Amino acid sequence: MTSKQPARLAALAATVVLAASGCSLDSTTADANVINVVVGYQSKTINTVTAGTLLRAQGYLEHRLSDISAKSGKKYHVEWQDYDTGAPITAQMVAEKIDIGSMGDYPMLINGSKSQSNDRAKTELVSVTGYSPTGSLNMVVVSPDSSAQSLTDLAGQKVSASVGSAGHGTLVRALAKTGVSGVEVLNQQPQVGASALESGQVKALSQFVAWPGLLVFQNKAKLLYDGAELNYPTWHGVVARRAYAAAHPEVLDAFLQAQLDATNFQNETPLAAAKIVADRSGLPPEVVYLYNGPGGTRFDTTLKPSLVDALKGDVPYLKSIGDFDDLDVSSFVQDGPLRGALAARGRDYNTEVARTTNPAVLHGSDPVCNTPVDNPALASELWLDGADTTQPAANPTCLLKAVRSAETKGAKIRAAYVPDAEFGTRWLADKSVWVQQGTEFVPFDTAAGAHRYQAAHPGSSAVTYQQALVGVA
Repeated sequence: MTSKQPARLAALAATVVLAASGCSLDSTTADANVINVVVGYQSKTINTVTAGTLLRAQGYLEHRLSDISAKSGKKYHVEWQDYDTGAPITAQMVAEKIDIGSMGDYPMLINGSKSQSNDRAKTELVSVTGYSPTGSLNMVVVSPDSSAQSLTDLAGQKVSASVGSAGHGTLVRALAKTGVSGVEVLNQQPQVGASALESGQVKALSQFVAWPGLLVFQNKAKLLYDGAELNYPTWHGVVARRAYAAAHPEVLDAFLQAQLDATNFQNETPLAAAKIVADRSGLPPEVVYLYNGPGGTRFDTTLKPSLVDALKGDVPYLKSIGDFDDLDVSSFVQDGPLRGALAARGRDYNTEVARTTNPAVLHGSDPVCNTPVDNPALASELWLDGADTTQPAANPTCLLKAVRSAETKGAKIRAAYVPDAEFGTRWLADKSVWVQQGTEFVPFDTAAGAHRYQAAHPGSSAVTYQQALVGVA
């Protein structure tokens, strides 16, 4: 793989214009009694919402700090800074202009590496926002009319990615695994890459959520590669400047308590959370709910050993894109503050860190197939226009029956979600690649996945979504 631009994040960071207002080591304003709390987040990176968009919208941090003020008399001022990727957040933290930030796994590595030489800027990784145990959060898409069927079809082509982002890291790892060479990476911000794909300047776009799903939902792209094929965890988390946290431990604790508030809200009421995030981010609620609905992104704050190990395994990527200092991941990860935040709620960190199931899954009773919805690997979901709640389906075939029944009655389908049969990735039913096996209909999020299934199941046949709807009994 080659890159049109030298992949040096130091240069990229230097291009970021630093905000005029920021924070010093003690983060005080002209009024020494007011403590600034500057938070960097990415409103459109929706698996960080519990430390960003949702957290901000619900006012959880301000509420927690207000409680501290009522007891101590200290005053706090929260400043939120929204960015498209993690790189500018890191640049601001290195400049001591942001105190707490959220970003993806590869950007977190860069953050730790770039900040460690300055004790005032040095950061620590304190919690997880959202994660996928298989890597399904990052994807590669191509134009709707592309003939590409797999990554091998991108050999010798141009691909857009944000160098240093989680989407770029997934692309690098995927190309290496499949042995594809000659790919030229154009270092572009997500929205620029989306325009480049639409205009034909690039053959594919590799990005983090919610960009792949957004472009597919808008009929501007189709999914070529699901990061779940790597079967390698990808995740997003929260980093904090150590000097700031040491000076104001109550602020970091308030932030983590607020993140726990947002995580509970997200897991308990995912549809309501999706609508709030959509309103604040400008993303379609159907796309937010695609990723953040039950069975999608796993929102769990604990720093699981599997995720930390994955981060250690990503270090070679850090080395491959630029001249960066080694990072001791074990010392970078600090679970002490989160342990304390959970203990204050009467919750045991060790118990929660050992949990590997998704905190939010579909359940209930399928009203069409009249059967319990109790298998997360098959559970599907229908969202009708004008409905305040969604309708669960026991499996993808039952979901098709529910869609057909609703359309027969004149209802408008807002969105329908099914799990990819190969990797379990939650995906849009009408954008899936369907295969008929007897009386059952099996969905895949990529053509390559459907081809693998057909090769292993003689007698199965590819069908369109409309054919599947007509074919259900």
